[in-house]
Amino acid sequence: MFPLRDDNPTLHTSVITFLIIALNVAIWIFVQGAGMNESFVKSLCSYGLVPGELTGHLQAGARVLIGANVSCVSDGKPAPFTIISSMFMHGGWLHLIGNMWFLAIFGDNIEDVMGRFRFIIFYLCCGIAAAIAQTISSPLSNVPMIGASGAIGGVMGAYALLFPRAPVHMLVFLGFYVTRIVVPAAFMLVYWFGLQFLGGFFSLGASAGGTAFWAHIGGFLTGIILIKFFCLTGRLEQCRKRRGKTNRMVYRVR
Repeated sequence: MFPLRDDNPTLHTSVITFLIIALNVAIWIFVQGAGMNESFVKSLCSYGLVPGELTGHLQAGARVLIGANVSCVSDGKPAPFTIISSMFMHGGWLHLIGNMWFLAIFGDNIEDVMGRFRFIIFYLCCGIAAAIAQTISSPLSNVPMIGASGAIGGVMGAYALLFPRAPVHMLVFLGFYVTRIVVPAAFMLVYWFGLQFLGGFFSLGASAGGTAFWAHIGGFLTGIILIKFFCLTGRLEQCRKRRGKTNRMVYRVR
């Protein structure tokens, strides 16, 4: 299943959500060379989060794996800034478009209920928590972790809690047959989280490349926890009045 859009209008212009999208696209093009080999490899080596480096397990001269036959050399020094920089790196056009699509669908409503500055802090906190969760799950890994999906997972966790009944239009692929259905946001997001949990369980401790499932899980759970502290009561009430009882929030924030 893949989300197309939601029926959950916003009350305010989603400036930060679309600035984050624009920033990710700009970095992909101008820093990562839109996937061109030399710039792409350099960006992953310089700005990707390597768990083994962060935990101090990789020694100077150790290989950092980018692909089957592509690597760079670690200097053995932890680079804490990569916890943030890795959130704006991507592994390909599909990776970038998929992440930004999810952010566009769910990010505007979360920004709507907390305001622009709070949303920036919330987004970064979820991304940091996601990076830490992935590092804990694979502390010896010499594969760079990249992508915005951990931070976006936090946005999705917050959305699941605040707007569980918001209609989400989904594309469903059944072999060669493709159809569209509308489901409550809670169903779609819990389904997504379940897939991440299963993937994370089977990849626990793995050092090879692939999907950073535990980053997704960590970001999602962090979003659920932090939304209570970042959501603004006044904006929440305005959203409640506009959306009515159909998309009613599940709790009141102080």
